Amino acid sequence: MAPKVSMTVQMNTDRPIPTIGLGVYLLPLDKTAEIVETALNIGYRHFDSARLYGNEEETAEGIANFLEKNPNVFRSDIFYTTKIWPSDFGYDKTMAAVKDSYDLVKKSIGYIDLILLHTPESTTQKRLESYRALQDAVEQGIVKNIGVSNYGVAHLKELLAYPELKYKPVVNQIEINPWLQHVDITQFCKNNDILIQAYSPLMFGGRLRDPQIVKLADKYKKTPAQILIRWNLQKGFIPLPKSVHAHRILENFTVFDFEISDQDVEDLGDKTSHYYGSPGSDPTKAP
Repeated sequence: MAPKVSMTVQMNTDRPIPTIGLGVYLLPLDKTAEIVETALNIGYRHFDSARLYGNEEETAEGIANFLEKNPNVFRSDIFYTTKIWPSDFGYDKTMAAVKDSYDLVKKSIGYIDLILLHTPESTTQKRLESYRALQDAVEQGIVKNIGVSNYGVAHLKELLAYPELKYKPVVNQIEINPWLQHVDITQFCKNNDILIQAYSPLMFGGRLRDPQIVKLADKYKKTPAQILIRWNLQKGFIPLPKSVHAHRILENFTVFDFEISDQDVEDLGDKTSHYYGSPGSDPTKAP
């Protein structure tokens, strides 16, 4: 029987995280706040930004605008994530970057729910120094939770063996789709109580017309995008779909009213393939 999918799931800190987030990568800067507010009105409570995206302040502004208009929704109901790029790795540079990201949003939303190291594409020393800075940011009250992104098993093992590890990463955010299942990484994270966030769950639209997806969309009377997002949810991942269009944002969130059978979840895609919707090399393979 397919697992029940809820609106939130517990992290290893026993804090909840919403099970769908809106990715804000490449949103038009002058429309970001408006798009975030639209998503909140639809029901989203989770937003995924990054220093690299250049829209942290605008994303937080959209959250603040919504909260001002909706007094029955609280800041604690909304989950805001940002990420640190390798150009800011190393203890001092990471701490400065975290404080800069915090300064951009503190007036509007007060704190950061989650900060991730954006990619392991750096050196072991810098990765670990940067993670130590994130831990110190937690203790300073700047951020509530910390994690990583694009980490392969070797990077995760390196971090978990770090003598100065105080706070295990709550998530590892990686690109996931039925043709890019990262079975080794997802199983390792499951064994170590680290949640998987799935970016590019719609593969930049690259395989929405794949016959397997079209067949399931017809079977369940849903769109291909809804099938992909629901597949992620039933696999236990936290998908982060992105769109600038209100009707697509709504469509991507309307996935809690149906279930895909266990067999269909298992059969969709190919566990051995490596189909990347996003450009570039596989960051989980970084040394």
